[in-house]
Amino acid sequence: MDFKIIHIGSLIKKKIKEKKIDYHRICNFMDADSEDIDQMLASESLDSQILLRWCKLLEYDFFRIYSQHLILYAPVSASVVSEQKRSESHLPIFRKNIYTQEIIDFILEEIRSGELTKVQAAEKYRIPKTTLYKWIHKYENSKN
Repeated sequence: MDFKIIHIGSLIKKKIKEKKIDYHRICNFMDADSEDIDQMLASESLDSQILLRWCKLLEYDFFRIYSQHLILYAPVSASVVSEQKRSESHLPIFRKNIYTQEIIDFILEEIRSGELTKVQAAEKYRIPKTTLYKWIHKYENSKN
């Protein structure tokens, strides 16, 4: 999956097909008519409350797709990290270095294909080199 460009409506549509959910059930759950549902499925983005309802109906966390985008394409700079530690916030601070299997596979594929070197990948995605080398050792050996 390409985490750079997210068209949430088409992803929801794919999940509906996978789960084979009846259109009438969708309309009832979303409290919307078929035209509204079609409009949502054609939308590139949705309101977070509506997306939350889709997550519940389809039993899939669509918000995680956006989190993966942030991990890959909006890495935190060192100055931001040190500033976060100093400033107090009333909101929770999440660690960005929690990588899903999809993210690991994506990064390792970039290395395998020659798009990035190991050093470039570590710098671009702010992955500790030891973590990257553990992934390479673990997942390259499991593919052989």
